[in-house]
Amino acid sequence: MEQLDSKEEARQAVAQARRDRKTVALVPTMGALHEGHLSLTRGARKRADIVAVSVFVNPTQFGAAEDVAAYPRDLERDLELLDAEGVDIVFTPTAETMYAADASTTVDPGPLGTVLEGAARPGHFGGVATIVAKLFAMFMPDLALFGEKDYQQLLVIRRLARDLDFPVMIVGSPTVRELDGLAMSSRNAYLSPEQRAVAPVLYRALSEAVRKAEHGQASVAVLEAAMAEALACEPSVEPSYAVVRDAVTLDPLERLEEGRPARALVAAQVGTARLIDNVTVTLAGRGA
Repeated sequence: MEQLDSKEEARQAVAQARRDRKTVALVPTMGALHEGHLSLTRGARKRADIVAVSVFVNPTQFGAAEDVAAYPRDLERDLELLDAEGVDIVFTPTAETMYAADASTTVDPGPLGTVLEGAARPGHFGGVATIVAKLFAMFMPDLALFGEKDYQQLLVIRRLARDLDFPVMIVGSPTVRELDGLAMSSRNAYLSPEQRAVAPVLYRALSEAVRKAEHGQASVAVLEAAMAEALACEPSVEPSYAVVRDAVTLDPLERLEEGRPARALVAAQVGTARLIDNVTVTLAGRGA
């Protein structure tokens, strides 16, 4: 496994792979790796000859009220995990490497970046879109893998690749969960034991929407009310939103319709951690 710190080293490694007629998969991460990240590397290995993983806590996607310095980091452990998974290239740049001191060009993610998480965290998806575009330009991967846990991010990146003509296939990978349903996330490290015990309420709320839809409930208002009621069972959890939206555009819906994919999405503050989760919602027993 090669650990590379500079953009030029990364470009040279990819150029060599191209000369060897090998395909390249990219897995962008912010480190503090868990089983969800590792599942992405395994998916990448199945689809490409060379697996590259970036480990970079991107400062431009943190809001003014968010402490980028407090984000969990453990590069030594991350490298051990990635080496054990057979990753070929690990890119570990600094902020100074990724952003020139006078950098002023950013990527506007458009309307998808202004709702839900975008509304709660202004500028977040602009930071995401900018760093992903830079990584795509640097690695020019054949495909890139992202977890469905960050569903809105996945949609933003798919639109970015399409609109800016990056020749990269965007692959979404299913959310990996703890045994009690909590979506795996680096931010779970912020949770105290007491907070960790109540955090699975997010998944229980989503499961209520799924259950009602599977029993034929098409009213989105009813589904959202069921999620809100489930979240209210844990007073220490502060919901930000619990909604059912069009799975492609994130536009609001009044009713579920057969053949129109929908997604239930929830976000809540649990102590200092902002947790998000989502599931597919399908009408009348078609599964979720």
